[in-house]
Amino acid sequence: MLGLAGPNGAGKSTLISLMLGFIQPTDGELRLDGLPPRQFVERFGVGYLSELISMPPRWKLEHALRRYGTLAGLSDEELHSRVDLAIATLGLEEHRGKQVRQLSKGNLQRLGLAQALLREDRILILDEPTHGLDPVWTQKFRDVVVGLRRPNRAIFIASHNLDELQRLCDRVAIIDHGKLQRVVDMRAPQSRVTLSPYSLSVSAPEGVDAGAEVRRTFPNARVGEAGSWEIDPLPLPALNEGLVALIGRGVLVASVTPAHTALEQQFREAVGQ
Repeated sequence: MLGLAGPNGAGKSTLISLMLGFIQPTDGELRLDGLPPRQFVERFGVGYLSELISMPPRWKLEHALRRYGTLAGLSDEELHSRVDLAIATLGLEEHRGKQVRQLSKGNLQRLGLAQALLREDRILILDEPTHGLDPVWTQKFRDVVVGLRRPNRAIFIASHNLDELQRLCDRVAIIDHGKLQRVVDMRAPQSRVTLSPYSLSVSAPEGVDAGAEVRRTFPNARVGEAGSWEIDPLPLPALNEGLVALIGRGVLVASVTPAHTALEQQFREAVGQ
């Protein structure tokens, strides 16, 4: 499972168009399992969810899936069971008879996901798959994708949601200005510790001024959200020495967490922001 991240205009949509054979590269070459993209797509098919979903507004949901299943080459025997499975997987049972124009943004997104899953394709390309989904279905989407893992399947997810990519992907490619900046292996132990700001939550018994002690220990500390403190990036030894000093002066440390996840920090470094 490979994630693709990058700022707006980095080239994510262009890369997906190249992978699907919609456009041709002006230089170099691109292959899917050794074949030119269009040739691979025509021979084997690719499950694809576009960033923006557009379907004829008068089509009914189940009817739309049957049409897409037919276009995808499903046999009459497969069509009924695969459509039912896709509807059940994406929780669309109550919307079967609704027209596309009657669906909310989130339900339309789930319909788009359902059509991408109609076949057991070897390659799935999902462009901003959780766009428009509520928090409940964002979490359920993660469960669905985990269930799609196969030894002989590649899943490609382009998303601005770095937390989503970190949770789901084996590797994440970060691109900027049309160039690959780095590939982050999300499953490997961190080979290096990146310096990151920290969020510190403290309390103190009566007679101890927790705020004053935090400022004394970390001179550049700033008040953050919900009474927490923001600490500038520090090497881990310096951070730990400061925490030991705070505790020694009677301050109770409730939590200390990086302000950015590991992938967020790598992203900021890769794109210079």
